[in-house]
Amino acid sequence: MQNVDEIMDAFAQRNGLSFRDRALLRTALTHRSYLNEHADVDWEDNERLEYLGDAVLDFMLADYLYENFPNAPEGELTALRAALVRRETLSRLAIRLDVGPALLMGHGEVETGGRQRSATLCAAFEALVGALYLDQDLSAVSDWVLPMMQAELAMAKVEVVDKDPKSRLQEMAQAALGVTPRYRTVAADGPDHAKTFRVQVAIGDALCGEGEGPNKQVAAQNAALDALARVDEWRGERKPAAHD
Repeated sequence: MQNVDEIMDAFAQRNGLSFRDRALLRTALTHRSYLNEHADVDWEDNERLEYLGDAVLDFMLADYLYENFPNAPEGELTALRAALVRRETLSRLAIRLDVGPALLMGHGEVETGGRQRSATLCAAFEALVGALYLDQDLSAVSDWVLPMMQAELAMAKVEVVDKDPKSRLQEMAQAALGVTPRYRTVAADGPDHAKTFRVQVAIGDALCGEGEGPNKQVAAQNAALDALARVDEWRGERKPAAHD
């Protein structure tokens, strides 16, 4: 047990963390494979803390982006948050923190590259956030996470803000699902000199966004913005909502 404590203490000191309840840190860094090989361990793996940390990160970043991007529309805010909480981003932060070597992990998992696996590193980062939130509060999480996020936010701003919504949606859809969004004009109302067009965008078989505009191009961009605001739905994290 002393060896485990030393690993936890070294990790916390290296990364500017101070836990009142050190057991929370230990749990955050425990992969389920470790418990499979250590029947005498009397604590749980990090999956419940991962669940909590995911929700805490979503709220904290939503609040931060809302306050710091007062002129950004909903779709842009959602796309920025999605870029910050995706697996690639959080696994990069975990690598920066040197999470992999600190994970309590079964030998079989280690031998198959578990310490470098992006999904495992992302989950451990989220678990650390959940542990810090339980040990202290949301302010402590913000103080620890947001400085690390600044470089990622700068990259996300280039990716999200400097590209039009249709381009962003296409890149996200192709990266997440390997498909290209399809746009369809479903209505054109009003007199010829002042028509309002309504366009829907589908990703795969799912209707994912709808927008209106004075021409088909603007309506399509607004449909893409609507789809970006529903990114969790069409990426499969929630069932797509029905559209009228």
